[in-house]
Amino acid sequence: MAPRAFWTGNLRLSLVNIPVRLYPATSTERKIELHQIHEPSGKRIRYQKVAPGVGAVENEDIIKGYEYEKGKYVLLDQKEIDELKLESKQTIELVRFVDPSAIDARYFEKPYYLLPDGDAAEEGYAIMLKALNQADKIGVGNFILRGQSNIVALKPCGKGLLLEILRHADEVKSADAFFEEVPDVKVDKEALELAVELIERKSGAFEPEKFKDEYTEAVWELINAKIEHRAPTVETGEVPTAKVINIMDALKKSVKAQGKQAAPSKAQGKRAAASRSTSKKTSRATPKRKSA
Repeated sequence: MAPRAFWTGNLRLSLVNIPVRLYPATSTERKIELHQIHEPSGKRIRYQKVAPGVGAVENEDIIKGYEYEKGKYVLLDQKEIDELKLESKQTIELVRFVDPSAIDARYFEKPYYLLPDGDAAEEGYAIMLKALNQADKIGVGNFILRGQSNIVALKPCGKGLLLEILRHADEVKSADAFFEEVPDVKVDKEALELAVELIERKSGAFEPEKFKDEYTEAVWELINAKIEHRAPTVETGEVPTAKVINIMDALKKSVKAQGKQAAPSKAQGKRAAASRSTSKKTSRATPKRKSA
């Protein structure tokens, strides 16, 4: 059962309207929230909204304003903004379809899951999903969310649709200004072949669950250790030095080391999988927050 949708509206393609619901596709639970503390007193730092010559003000006395001249504002009440009758506030309007590779990765900002809203929407939703899959295209359109006009991309995601907020063109910096100082270097052929071989040996499927967030785990352990008045038990590796290395020697050693990691047999794979399954039940992936 999906959680409560934070936005409902319509997905529109020409004269076709499909009622839909929108859900965040990401979570912020992994983040550790650290507050600013006044060390001598141990009290948390608080911030107040202050008006010059007035002092601290309450939220209910605050409205929005646009500065059209220095110190002069056009005042806009939130109710006035909400009452603007824009159809696009409740509609995801698809205006074009492009190849999946046509959108530069720098433009993708945040993903959302898009689901059909009610029985009447299911057929249209299914047709849209299958049509995008069959055509191998991504839908691009306009969408107003939380008072902001957005470009969005709509693409198949398993059994459903994924809507991604895209950055506008003026939000993405050109790479030319940054990369123009990168020198043209004549690459040694053998070194290049070794680098390609190393890449091929380390190639495989993208498995994000296998990437361990060592930093977050170490911070949680530090927090728990302080709460329990003990020394933290964090394993630390040797920090790489910035000394100059011979790239050819480093590549040869890397390829040789990778070659020693022989592929496990099927039996070994099954035993390893069983071991991982058992360990997951008896250990914690991440230290838990403890109350003082």
